Amino acid sequence: MRKFKKVFITGICGSGGSYLAEYISDNFPNIQIYGNYRNRNFKNLKNILSKIKLFECDLNNYLSTEKLIKKIKPCAIFHLASNADVRLSFDKPREIINNNNNITLNLLETIRKSKINPIILICSTSEVYGTVKKKDTPISEKNMINPASPYAVSKTFQDLLSQTYYKNFNLRIIITRMFSYFNSRRNNLFSSNWAKQIAEIEKGKRKILKHGNLNSIRTIIGINDAMEAYWKAATLGKIGEIYNIGGGKTIKIGKILNLLIKMSNCKIKTMTDKKLLRKTDVTLQIPNCSKFKRHCKWEPKENFETSMKILLEDFRKQ
Repeated sequence: MRKFKKVFITGICGSGGSYLAEYISDNFPNIQIYGNYRNRNFKNLKNILSKIKLFECDLNNYLSTEKLIKKIKPCAIFHLASNADVRLSFDKPREIINNNNNITLNLLETIRKSKINPIILICSTSEVYGTVKKKDTPISEKNMINPASPYAVSKTFQDLLSQTYYKNFNLRIIITRMFSYFNSRRNNLFSSNWAKQIAEIEKGKRKILKHGNLNSIRTIIGINDAMEAYWKAATLGKIGEIYNIGGGKTIKIGKILNLLIKMSNCKIKTMTDKKLLRKTDVTLQIPNCSKFKRHCKWEPKENFETSMKILLEDFRKQ
C-alpha cells in the first residue's frame, strides 16, 4: 500500500472533494490535505476547515496552477474538479466543456513539466459509457466509450487525455469511473433533487415534486463507500489502470423515488417536468467492478435503505 504525506484535492470545496477530504481527515489524521478554491464558499468544508490548507487558484489559469503545484509538492493528487451538472451541459455546453477540459490539461501539463511525480487519481465517471444496450451489461472497462451529453464529452476528454499522459509521459495516473452515488451536497442529482423537494414539501415550501425520466436503471453506491473506493484506488490501484466503481444495489430510479416518498411524513404529489428530460439519456448503468475489487481489496458495505434515509435527513436539516 502506498503511503502519502501530502495530498492535493482539486475541487475540494465541491461535494465529492469535500467528502473525500473528510474521509482522509477522519481516517488518516497525519496526512496533510491541500485544496484549491475559486470563490470563498467553504460550507461543505465547515467540519474540517481547521484541518486542511486551502489556496486560491483557478485551474483554468496555467501559471497559477503551476505555481500552486510547485508550492505544495503533493505525493498524491485527487482530481475531482469539474462542473458536473449533466442537465446544465445541454444549456451551456461551451462553458462546461471548456472548463472541464482546460483544468485537466493544465493540471497534467504542470505535472509533466515539474520535477515531482505524484500519484494522480483522475476521477472520471460512468457517463463516458453513454447509452448502453442490455446485451453489453454489466459494463466493463473494455466497453466502448459513447458519451450522451456535453458533460460526458468533457469527461471523456479528461479520461482519454489522462491515458495519453500516462502512456507518453509516464505520469503515474490511475483512472476511476464512478457510477451513481447518494450525495446530499448536490441538488442536481436525481435522488438528491427528490430528497430536497420532499424536505421542502414537508415544510410547506413546495406543493408538488417534479421529476424527469424515471425508467433509467442504475447501480447505486453509498457516499462513504465511494470515498473509501477513491482512497483505495490511489493507495492500492495499479498505475495506468482504469477502474469501474459501483455499489451493490441495482434499481430503477423510479423505485428510488417511491421509497423516498414512503419515508416522507406527509402526502407527496408528483409530476413530470419536461425541462428535466434529456434529448439523449443514460438509461442502463450496471457496472462490472470485479477488477477494482480484486486489485484494491474493496467491497461496498453501506446499506441501501439506510443511505437513503441519511440522504433525506440531510436535506431536512438543511
